Amino acid sequence: MTASPTRRTGSRTLLWTLLISVVVLYAIPFVYLVFTSFKTPADAISVPPSVLPEEWTAQNYTTALSTPGVPAAFVNSLSTATLSTALSLVLAVPAAYAVARFGTVSGRIFVMIALVTRMVPPVAIGVPLAGMMSDFGLADTPTALALAHTTISLPLSIWLMASFFEAVPRELEEAARVDGCGRVHALVRVVLPVVSGGVAVTALFAFLASWNEFLFSLLLSSVRAQTTPIVIANFQTQYGLQWGAMTALATLYSVPVILLTLLLQRRIVAGLTLGAVKG
Repeated sequence: MTASPTRRTGSRTLLWTLLISVVVLYAIPFVYLVFTSFKTPADAISVPPSVLPEEWTAQNYTTALSTPGVPAAFVNSLSTATLSTALSLVLAVPAAYAVARFGTVSGRIFVMIALVTRMVPPVAIGVPLAGMMSDFGLADTPTALALAHTTISLPLSIWLMASFFEAVPRELEEAARVDGCGRVHALVRVVLPVVSGGVAVTALFAFLASWNEFLFSLLLSSVRAQTTPIVIANFQTQYGLQWGAMTALATLYSVPVILLTLLLQRRIVAGLTLGAVKG
């Protein structure tokens, strides 16, 4: 028995209403952030607060970009997130492939342990990591931050990639191996192109985990390796927080992530739907 056209139209309208409501709820804080970045200092702390600026000004952006350490912090954030993402993919791809293809009990236990480590509060390992990086001579360096951020993104990366590899038919690899490819060549030349959307999704999650991370950046950096979230938190004077400069820098800091998401949009959609339909 098929649903009537009226019922289908009503269900579709309800679905779109819910989706739009969720998007609006998520967008309101960011929109308010952007508007606040164009407010004067007095307007930013006015009570009651107003959404739109009473007087539009770009002085907050000038103040944020002219603050010493801001350009270096952007570079540190980018280099740290890029290195952490690369490390996560390099380690997660072979681990997840082994778990998905060999299907051993130890592999399943390994994935579960990886997910359990993801549940450990970062503050519990932040201080030991700081001591270890100091012993290795990596204190206050982007490399130390990248290694620390990898501990956050790697468990999720392994879990995501394992699910993507499981959606790839084994017959593709078997055909490649019949043609003379070894297991590694089959992985690189056949499997990875098929799961490229999944790799994009995993890379995006790993990049965001490092790009937005605050605690490890606070514990493992002091001057040379400070990332932008730390610099944003330091916008304060004896009179209080500089809301205008903070929101301006936060808005600028959001732009690379938005552009990266738009750039990878097609691959992200392909990755999220990978395995949804099997022939």
